[in-house]
Parts: sequence; C-alpha cells; structure tokens
Amino acid sequence: MALLFDVIVVGGGHAGIEAALAAARMGSRTAMLTMNNDHIGYLSCNPAIGGQAKGQLAREIDAFGGEMGRNTDRSALQYRRLNMSKGPAVRSSRAQCDKVLYSLNMKKAVETQGNLSVHQCEVIGLIVDKGRVCGVTDNFGTKIRAKSVVITAGTFLKAVMHCGASQTSGGRAGDGASDSLSDFLHAEGFNLVRLKTGTPARLKRSSINFEILERQDGDKNPVPFSFYSRPDPFPFLEQLPCYLTYTNSKTHEIIAAAQNDSPMFTGQIMGKGPRYCPSIEDKVFRFADKDRHQIFLEPESLYSEEIYANGLSTSLPVVAQQRFLQTISGLEEVEIARPGYAVEYDALNPMILKHTLEVKDLPGLFCAGQINGTSGYEEAAAQGLVAGANAAMHRINNGEELVFGREEAYIGVLIDDLVTKGCDEPYRMFTSRAEYRLLLREETADRRLAEKGKNFGVLSDPDFEKFERKYRYFEDICKKLGSTYLYGGQAEDRGVFEALGVGALPDRVSLLEAIRRPRLTISTLREAGLLSDELILTGEVEAWIADRVLEEVEVSTKYEGYIDRELKNLAKLSKQEFKKIPTDFNYSEIKGLSNEVRERLIKVRPETLGQAMRIPGVTPAAGALVYIQLVRVMKGLGSHAP
Repeated sequence: MALLFDVIVVGGGHAGIEAALAAARMGSRTAMLTMNNDHIGYLSCNPAIGGQAKGQLAREIDAFGGEMGRNTDRSALQYRRLNMSKGPAVRSSRAQCDKVLYSLNMKKAVETQGNLSVHQCEVIGLIVDKGRVCGVTDNFGTKIRAKSVVITAGTFLKAVMHCGASQTSGGRAGDGASDSLSDFLHAEGFNLVRLKTGTPARLKRSSINFEILERQDGDKNPVPFSFYSRPDPFPFLEQLPCYLTYTNSKTHEIIAAAQNDSPMFTGQIMGKGPRYCPSIEDKVFRFADKDRHQIFLEPESLYSEEIYANGLSTSLPVVAQQRFLQTISGLEEVEIARPGYAVEYDALNPMILKHTLEVKDLPGLFCAGQINGTSGYEEAAAQGLVAGANAAMHRINNGEELVFGREEAYIGVLIDDLVTKGCDEPYRMFTSRAEYRLLLREETADRRLAEKGKNFGVLSDPDFEKFERKYRYFEDICKKLGSTYLYGGQAEDRGVFEALGVGALPDRVSLLEAIRRPRLTISTLREAGLLSDELILTGEVEAWIADRVLEEVEVSTKYEGYIDRELKNLAKLSKQEFKKIPTDFNYSEIKGLSNEVRERLIKVRPETLGQAMRIPGVTPAAGALVYIQLVRVMKGLGSHAP
C-alpha cells in the first residue's frame, strides 16, 4: 500500500508543527508522521516560550503566519518582558506556559487544519529515486510518497537518556528513540554528530517552602505574543508567580563529591552539550569561583503539582539529586516527582543545507530543528516554518524560495549561521548574533514579515487586513504627533515641563519632536495632560493593538538617528552581501587562495558573497579574490584568475 502527498513532515514537535501548518496553509496535501500523537507540541523541557532573542524568533514566526505566538497566548501562565531597562534592540518577551494546555491546543490546531492529516507511526527510511527523495517508509511497511520530505526528528535520532550510570533508549522520558532512521541516514553517507541536552528534576509543589523564597510576578500589563489575535479575556489563564532561590557551598560540595558518578565526567556521555545552558555539575566545575547559582522555580501547569527547577539541569544519580536539592533554601523537604536526566542524540552538520534548509546533494529532503544542531523550541519552530514553506513550493514549478536575509529577520541570522558556520555544539540564538538588531526589534516583526507571509499563503487574508489597519493607524499617529504642538514659552506648559524634569523647550515643538527627549514619553505626556486620548485613540484598531503601536511610534522616534545609520550601513553592504555565486563556481582556479580557505569554500558552497565572507577562516583578502573572480565570470571573461 502506498499513500501520496505533496509534503511529508516527520515529527510532531515545534519544528514539525510549523512545517506542517505552513505547507498545508499554502495548499499542499500534507502528512505529519509522529511516533506519538498525544505528544504533539509537547514542552519536554522548560514550559516557556521566548526569552532573550527567542522572543524575537517567536514574534517573527507569528508575524509570518505561524502558530507559536497564538498558542502561547492560549496557554500563558505568566508574561515577562526582559531587558526593559536596556535599549529596545535587546528587549525580549517570555511567557511561562501551561505545558498540558500548550500541547492540547497545538494538537487541536494541527488536527483541524485543512490539507493536513496526522498519522502515528515511526519513519524508518527514505524513498530515493534517481538521486531525489520522493517519500518515506514506516515501521508498518507502508510506503508514503510525496514530492518533498521534511525531517524534524528533534532529539530522537539514536537517542539515549542518562541518569547516573543508568542508560535508557529514548528521546525523552516516556518516548522511545528513532534508531532506524538514524541508521538509514548514516548508511546514506550523512555525517552525523553526537550532541547532548538535559533537563532538571521536576519537584512536588507541596514539598516546597515558598514562604521564604523571593517571589517573581509577571508583568502587570502583559503584552500578547500574537500580532493578530488574543484570547478574550486576556490573559486567558490565571497568572501564577515564579520563585527565586540559589545554590550554596554545601550544594556544590555534594555535586563535586558525586563527580565520579556523573556520566558527563566518566566518559559515558560523548556528545557536546549546550554552552549557554550547562548542567549544574558543569557549572560547579567550570565556575568554581561562584559561591552560588540562581535557580527559578516555575509552575508547569494548572493541572499538575510539578515545579520546573530552571537552572538545575543534571544527569547525576537520583540519590545525589535528592541530596543536593535539599541543601537549597526552600527545598529542605523537597520531593522529586521526576528526576533530571541528559539526552544524547544524533544530529546533522547543517553546512550540508541550503538556506532553504534543503539538503544540497539530495533534492526533495529538508531538515529542521534540533536535527540541525540547534537548541530551543523557538529556533526549531523558526526552521520548521522555512523548511515547510520551501517544501510546499516544490509542487510549483519554478516556485519562489523562502529565504530570509540577516537584515530581514532573526530567522535569517539563525539559518545563515547554521549553513555557513555549522555547529559543534547546540546552537542558541542571542541578540548579539544579529548585526542589525535595532532593525529587528520585536515590535517590528509584522512590518517586516507580514506581507511576505501573505504572499506565500501562510498568513490568512483576515490577519493581513488586521496588519494593514494597524499600520494605517501607525502612520496616522505619526502624522498627528508631528502636526500637534507644545508651546514651551507659555508659563503653564513650562511648569509642566519642569515638573517632568525636562529643560527649556523651544517656543513651539511638535509632540513627535518632544518625545525624542530622554525624559519624555507618550505615557508621561498623557499623564501630564499634554497629550489627549482623543488625539491618539480611534475606532480603527482595538485598544491592545493601539498600545503596541504607540510603543512602536515612541521607539522609532527616539532612535530614529540610530535606525537611519543602521539602514545606511546596510545599504553600503547590500551590493556585496546579496551578490549570487553560481552553484558551479570554480574556486580551484582562483590563484592566491590558501588551500585551507579553498577547501572551506568548496565544502560550504556559499550561495552569496556575503555568506562566503562569514565562513570561519575566510579573510577579507580572500573574499576580495572571490569577488574579483566572480565579477569576471559574470562579465563572461572566463574562469581565469586575475
């Protein structure tokens, strides 16, 4: 028996969800194949979406028409905007989610999506015909054919869980591993690397003494993740606090004494773990000068007694986990509901991928998520969105490819980093990785990506209309603020300005000019009676959207000079950045390149000159040689070196 689809998505995690939904919304007959239908969208580690730079990714996914932002708003237990005391380029949103509702809501979104069917099975191999992938085989012996396949295997390829000396096959507690698919990829010549991630113990809520801990509430006026909709009422769920505590010297002594029982130090775990999310035993040894480490105790669900101990990822034996946990303030009588463990798994070197996330040497096969060496739900979902959309375009002859530039989205930075530099450890997104982060602010994601999402068919017409109404309102507010004036010479206004701590203003200044001053904001002007609600609130958009627009107006006004400078820098670089390199470009004939640089260029096969310049080891001088040769080839002067 053989089934026929346009797109097959292997996996039902965060990458698989966005890939399947994108393909289906674009009109492709799509199949999601997952080993457990009940774990679609499961938050297997920290039940939270967003965080530093991850919030930007989640917002971009939503802006393009993805599901992550909407589902976060349907299941958020606490909203917090991070880095609000810093500049707007590094502000990020985060939401603690109800892991039960998040998964159930995602399951419903997938199962009720048109053009998409969900099948519980294990994919054990690919069908390859004439050098092209055209389907998969499953553990029931079924051949399922499609024009393209997206693998989003997460941490399940040849996965092994470690807790002390104990080793168990599985990608996470309660789910098995995918050994056959890993074996198939290895046999097909894929260079698989071994990576590692981990998770902390889950603690029983009633065994924790919260009274002596530092309480951390969410934002009083939370901002929804989705640009297009929010639950009514909002927040939809009861908002819960998190709590802060710390390890101490006694904790560290117990962890150090258990070193010989840690699979990280005995050589039992060979895979490389995430640098920026180390286990507690790794932190104790790498940062021996630290007296304590911060721990956040976070609720997992309204329907569960389990508390997530953020910052205590570990693979130590259960006895050692219990001992060190009970040295921590508030956890003296704590009970472990589920022990922490590490997961070791196979991943690909992402340098074998195009920017579309298609495998360079195996057309029709796309890969997204942790199989590409990333960590985190948001990084996975962003890749899934791109891979699913590009897989769907395969049913259209000469269809446009979905590729994001580094100047266009954090998604572009993520994928460019992966396919250009590869990764020898799980990749995590940071704002510092983006050269144009002031242009890539959270609040501008829909302005950057909504139209592209609409053009690809992922963002619906009604949602795009909401976007258009919002930015008509944005432009209207800017015009009103630019044509409404304050008069600094009037005694009454002068007293208000002095009370706000603002120095002398000109005799006449527009409200738009006024809010460029450090101490003046739209909020302070409204509170001082200098800016009326009648001027800025209209029936064009809902109040919650108006609040977001006003914040965007303020940021874009205050930072206009910096933004203009960044745009000018981008314009200077764009000519070289986007200069295409032919797929058959011959690096071997360029004289002056070192053997090392030539080998790296041939291995990566960069698609643009900008990508070539970001390959580690490619110097500016080497880039100049490539550029000169590229110009000669484009002018038809042959492939002779200058």
